[in-house]
Amino acid sequence: MPEVLDAAAVRGWCAAGLAALTAAREEIDAINVYPVADRDTGTNLVLTMRSVVDALGLESGIDGPGDAEPLADTVRAMARGALAGARGNSGVILSQLLRGIADVLADAAPGRGHVLARALQRATDLGYAAVDEPVEGTILTVARAAADAGARAAASCDDLAAVAQAAAAAGAAALARTRGQLAVLAAANVVDAGGRGLVVLLDALYAVVVGRPTDAPAESADRESADQPLAGPVCQPDGAGYAYEVQYLLDAGEPDVRLLTARLRELGDSLAVAGAEGTWNVHVHVDDVGAAVEAGIEAGRPHRIAVTRFADRDARVPPVPPVPASSAPHPGAPTGQGTGRSVVVIADQDGLSELFAAEDAVVLTGRAAEAPPIAELVDAVCGTGGREVIVLVTTPDAAGVAAAAADQARLRGRTVAVVPTRSAVQGLAALAVADRDRRFDDDVIAMTAAAGATRWAEVMRALGRAQTSAGVCEAGDVLGLIEDDVAVIGADVERVAAELLDRLLTGGGELVTVLTGAHADDGLGERLAARVHECWPAVETVVYRVGQLHRPVLLGVE
Repeated sequence: MPEVLDAAAVRGWCAAGLAALTAAREEIDAINVYPVADRDTGTNLVLTMRSVVDALGLESGIDGPGDAEPLADTVRAMARGALAGARGNSGVILSQLLRGIADVLADAAPGRGHVLARALQRATDLGYAAVDEPVEGTILTVARAAADAGARAAASCDDLAAVAQAAAAAGAAALARTRGQLAVLAAANVVDAGGRGLVVLLDALYAVVVGRPTDAPAESADRESADQPLAGPVCQPDGAGYAYEVQYLLDAGEPDVRLLTARLRELGDSLAVAGAEGTWNVHVHVDDVGAAVEAGIEAGRPHRIAVTRFADRDARVPPVPPVPASSAPHPGAPTGQGTGRSVVVIADQDGLSELFAAEDAVVLTGRAAEAPPIAELVDAVCGTGGREVIVLVTTPDAAGVAAAAADQARLRGRTVAVVPTRSAVQGLAALAVADRDRRFDDDVIAMTAAAGATRWAEVMRALGRAQTSAGVCEAGDVLGLIEDDVAVIGADVERVAAELLDRLLTGGGELVTVLTGAHADDGLGERLAARVHECWPAVETVVYRVGQLHRPVLLGVE
């Protein structure tokens, strides 16, 4: 029985918590009515905790080979695992709760009750901060009640078990009260599902501290039952709320995340953003999936994008309406658009037009690094003859023009979505997965996800002396940029490009795209491909020679 909250106790709690959540998963899923009755809160909590256990290297049971490792290393791994694996709104909030606990324990020696109390307080503060519009009667209410009770217990006794018991008992009592705090819970006669999951974890913590079986609840005369039977089938009226759940990991700075939060607030609800130190987990419910992912692309690098349509999850998928005869393509429309869907690409250089046109897209290029006029883009969208049109933007400067043109095209009866990217190689990745036989929304999601999963780099010459993130460069130096940030300064194009590839592939990848321009030596692309094959035999490589490309080399890694 641990008397202090050390690495072994934390690891034991995480393993026991996963086991307890797994046992309660179906029960928690069944009572999930808020914010959406999609019956997955228990599953999401289990998946989140599974990621924690994996990060800690625990296979099963409470004891593990790393119990002797420093407490700080253990809790930091716990927080990283939770953030990376957080699923759904409840999982994102749980990841913040665990991060708050990690913040306190990482900076403290293994402690007793007062350390646990401070950790619970910090966890609650971060949990509330992660949610754009906190609502009482949820997991947050349970967390606050547990933290306040833990603080009161620690004020009079520094016993770890006493604080853990007080927190678990107060959490259970707060959970029982959620039934009357939200109308949707009262109507279904259930408690909050996320709060129920947190009580399971608090009970598991108490059980580990006192050495009891994890299915035995904390003992308290004040404990209220939260497990009353449901009044009837749990459901949500058709059409309630937003249509999609969008979630992704995001590499971005804190100022950009603040702007992202403001943008997502305009698009939907159930917004939760968790993370720190440049890595974030973003969750939101929206109708416009493309706009939600686009906002992430504007803020940084979204990856592991997951989109769920609530109608699909509830097995209530409406039939796809037939294409009206009046929406058939005009005789002069590009080939391959028999489904009534077209793709219009905005490219920043003429030299790239042939690559995009080869994929059956209509291509517009800007003039002098500027986007084409709005009217020209509207005419292009409507002139394709497609009932549905995806506008693929391969330069950030054209995103505003594309959005304005899409609005005008919608007034002319077209269904239009904008898929923004920040580089031509991201655009190629998006176009490569386009499938006109898919539902329109699914096609937009797939293209946006492919673009977001593609890291990119480029090689260029410095025009003058400047201070960069890689040091001072002089006029004529070869600069290697990874996603607009100078990462390498050198004298040789091939060596700089090779170093960029090394850095990109260190993070993994399955396909490398190499574009070489007019200022690149003949055979450079093939030599870079040979290097990839030699160093990473499992990675495929495609090479394109683009005569009018302004930069010597463009690279993409998917």
